[in-house]
Amino acid sequence: MAILAGCARSTIESRREERFGAYTGLSDEHRRLVDAGEIRVGMSPDAVYIAWGKAAQVLRAGDQKGETTTWLYEGTAHDTIYGWRYYEFKRTDGTTELRRELDRDTNFKSYVSAELVFKNGSLERWKMLPRPSEKTYFSN
Repeated sequence: MAILAGCARSTIESRREERFGAYTGLSDEHRRLVDAGEIRVGMSPDAVYIAWGKAAQVLRAGDQKGETTTWLYEGTAHDTIYGWRYYEFKRTDGTTELRRELDRDTNFKSYVSAELVFKNGSLERWKMLPRPSEKTYFSN
């Protein structure tokens, strides 16, 4: 199974140039997938890097069965908060009135969007994680 990542073509091209030796060493099938920004079990870390870019975090773990390296990719979600902002408005005659405007505040949050596990130099498994729900709040 393959998956398409939202990578821009020019970004894939720059990473392909950066790791040209690794790219030319890929099988025809893996080069085709990398060029499309897709990954598949069995790919090398270089192939995954060219297709998806640098992971936000790299974790290493080990047990009796050997060592694994996990790459975590991040996405961004946001919550929006609407509320009234009150302020004094000075009229031309010198008097003031209280006015209000609808104000919006956006809070961005990072989340882990994909988890890729490498073992023995190739992608063993991967999974996409759900985007957290984006909420809209209204305050007084």
